[in-house]
Amino acid sequence: MRAWSVVTAGPVEENGLRLVEKPVPVPGEDELLVQVRACGVCRTDLHVSEGDLPVRRVGVTPGHEVVGVVAGSGAGVAGFATGDRVGVAWLRRTDGTCGYCARGAENLCPSSRYTGWDADGGYAEYTTVPAMFAHRLPEAVDDVALAPLLCAGIIGYRALRRAALPPGGRLGLYGFGGSAHLSAQLALAEGATVHVMTRGAAARQLALGLGAASAQDAYAMPPEPLDSAILFAPVGDLVPVALRALDRGGTLSIAGIHLSDTPPLHYETDLFYEKQIRSVTSNTREDARAFLTLAARHGVHATTHSYPLTRADEALRDLKAGRFDGAAVLVNDL
Repeated sequence: MRAWSVVTAGPVEENGLRLVEKPVPVPGEDELLVQVRACGVCRTDLHVSEGDLPVRRVGVTPGHEVVGVVAGSGAGVAGFATGDRVGVAWLRRTDGTCGYCARGAENLCPSSRYTGWDADGGYAEYTTVPAMFAHRLPEAVDDVALAPLLCAGIIGYRALRRAALPPGGRLGLYGFGGSAHLSAQLALAEGATVHVMTRGAAARQLALGLGAASAQDAYAMPPEPLDSAILFAPVGDLVPVALRALDRGGTLSIAGIHLSDTPPLHYETDLFYEKQIRSVTSNTREDARAFLTLAARHGVHATTHSYPLTRADEALRDLKAGRFDGAAVLVNDL
């Protein structure tokens, strides 16, 4: 099969991500073989390709927002049939036995493994997934619309819950890409007032079109104090900016898997009055199920821009440069 491979981790402009020939993967005993139909483009794919995340699999194929159909399975799989539509997300496997897994925090499992980082992902004709970590998808929604929900939507949901937004609260979103524009819709549906701070003019227009109360530059102060904020942009300089925008007792949730270094924080202006910072680490399968249910209930939908899978490198370059609003989705043309 043809698949994209991180041959040399580095800036995507230098063509370290290349389209190569790989064997069709053989599913393990508890795994599904999935024929890829669409795969969302996530900023984490950019971090894997550029080496911001350490190499865990040489020549890995990125991609973890996969919509596809079951093309085969291991001998130990039950409950799936050839042709079933499934989703493959970032969290690929946990040990299921550690203390974190036992208390429902499988996202913190020290033995966790990830699609498109530890194992080849969806920038390819085929991928595999443990059957217990495959997601059944609603038939009424098309492949391209579903793909961004499988990471951008799920991690945005967890970030929103980690932000401890009170009912009817004031939420600030820093950065407004694939994840943020889905989180905004869910927060608005649940009665929040949303303010968006982001660099891109098109992203600000999208935010206002979705119902945000305001949209301004990433470093601007929102028009009112915030009860909660989520930092989606991987920019450490924005941490004190967001903290200063919080009201007393407010919470900043940092959603990215990678963040540039943060500047020193000033206790009195940035943290005093019981403000708090929370990180977000991956997600649980329960997060995924809860979000997909809420997305269907509230009509949460992705603003998408389709690219042929043969142009995945271009999609990543455009993501890095901020050339589109919403989310990019690769459609399999291999």
